Amino acid sequence: MTQPAHRTGLIARKVGMTQVFREDGRRVSATLLHVDDCRVVGVRKLETDGYTAVCLGAGSRKEKRVAKPQRVEYAKQGLTPAATVREFRVQSEEALPPIGAALSPQHFAVGQFVDIAGVTKGRGFAGSMKRHGFGGGRASHGTSVSHRAHGSTGQHQDPGRVFKNKKMAGHMGARRRTALNLEVLATDPEAGILVVSGSVPGADQTWVLVRDAVKREAPKDLPFPAALMGDSPPSEEAEQENTEKAPVEAPEAATEAPEAVEVNTPAQEESAQEATEAATEAQKATGADTAEAKGESAPEAAEAEATAKGEDSADDATGDTADNSASDGADAKKKEGDKK
Repeated sequence: MTQPAHRTGLIARKVGMTQVFREDGRRVSATLLHVDDCRVVGVRKLETDGYTAVCLGAGSRKEKRVAKPQRVEYAKQGLTPAATVREFRVQSEEALPPIGAALSPQHFAVGQFVDIAGVTKGRGFAGSMKRHGFGGGRASHGTSVSHRAHGSTGQHQDPGRVFKNKKMAGHMGARRRTALNLEVLATDPEAGILVVSGSVPGADQTWVLVRDAVKREAPKDLPFPAALMGDSPPSEEAEQENTEKAPVEAPEAATEAPEAVEVNTPAQEESAQEATEAATEAQKATGADTAEAKGESAPEAAEAEATAKGEDSADDATGDTADNSASDGADAKKKEGDKK
């Protein structure tokens, strides 16, 4: 069983090997690792799961290629499906980053040592010389088609069998292996690159797990619980620290004075009513003056309008009577002509 670490690790993709020159001129073989969108997709707590761990996902995958239970979990967290998911055991819940946080290559400091685990290259069925490094038989005369053979594998009649785990030909590679004590040479958070010394198990473009070295003491200034990218949600501890450090706003020195409320006394109310009545009388007087200026008073103007309307109606009635009498005379003349 994997021993719980003080903090989580990283999931990275192996890019390939290169070389790095140190300050003293020495050339060191190095491996480039790409931290491809390594995010926290879940946590395991002691109360609910029986152990404490961080569940990390890296890369991206099409939704249709993910099983339905995993799609539901990703949808609850508001995350896109990851290409690979791994768990990292931690000692306490304080080392659990917030869900959805993206981890940076600066999670590891330059100069510290790390352990990197991966799956080695698969070689298929291999012989004993390639698989176990045997020297083989003699290459000169006297050897009959057994130059690369492993030779005898059994004993005498007793025990009369081949013991288990005998070094013979068989399947080679495709096994999980861990490279210990690899030094971190450089980090590039913008490109997501982590450079480590030496070789890393696995082929190019395969996933590897990077942890703090278990046989070396880690630096004391490492980010805890993890180094997060800029687009990650802040951890609970960071939010609490920001709240404590936030300056308390001083109250404003000068506040706006409340609007004055007018309180009218009975005497003021009487004077206001008298002023209103005086204004009304002034308006009436102004209307009378306007009518007098026109040369007639208001009653005379009303009588003139009524007289004009009566004359118009009388003219209409006279015209209608004349029309009716003319039509009656024409009808009488027509009847007399018919009788004749």
